[in-house]
Amino acid sequence: MPLNLVLLGPPGAGKGTQAKKLAATRHIPHISTGDMLREAVAGGTDIGLRARAVMEKGQLVSDEIIVGVVRERLAKADAQAGFLLDGFPRTVLQAQALDTIVAGCDRLVVVDIAVADEELVRRLTSRRVCSQCGTNADVPAPGQSVPAQCGRCGGALTQRADDREEVIRERLRVYARDTRPLLDYYRNRPTFRPVNGAQAPEAVASDLAAAVDDAEAKAGGEVA
Repeated sequence: MPLNLVLLGPPGAGKGTQAKKLAATRHIPHISTGDMLREAVAGGTDIGLRARAVMEKGQLVSDEIIVGVVRERLAKADAQAGFLLDGFPRTVLQAQALDTIVAGCDRLVVVDIAVADEELVRRLTSRRVCSQCGTNADVPAPGQSVPAQCGRCGGALTQRADDREEVIRERLRVYARDTRPLLDYYRNRPTFRPVNGAQAPEAVASDLAAAVDDAEAKAGGEVA
């Protein structure tokens, strides 16, 4: 039975890392917003050309364009046996469009990786990247000090400009305003599951897999 999965979560929740692992385990494509846009632009489709024109001006891609990109991507052969969407939908309008795109297919499983804002701020302000090899250092656990040197090459670790606290809090405000309403949109569906993202990554992965299995079983039971 195909797994059509939407993974939600705020910046710093570890959504991208978990999405890659889960998609590989379930043998479905991990489809992120960035991937979809790059593929559409590279493919030279009508939607891709429109997206490229907007992106080259430094502007945000509209709901209309991103929905068109998603529609094209999910029509490809590798997504017919299931998919994992990461970074889409971001708004209720996009979620409504996604429901239309997948109408008649197996229902969506939606999982939200939930992490409190203060933990997200701690994680993101502690994040460091190597100035020499570009490796991202592991984020220290609560109470541990932030490393100064790269464990791979010994280079100095630096903080990205967008990982300053004031920038992070603004990103979280934008997320709360634009994306958190998605939780209200999906919350009452039998295939929606929250997962505690404040745990160690291995524990989050285990709970995420269990949540997906449970939601799939619920969907299968209702279909039967």
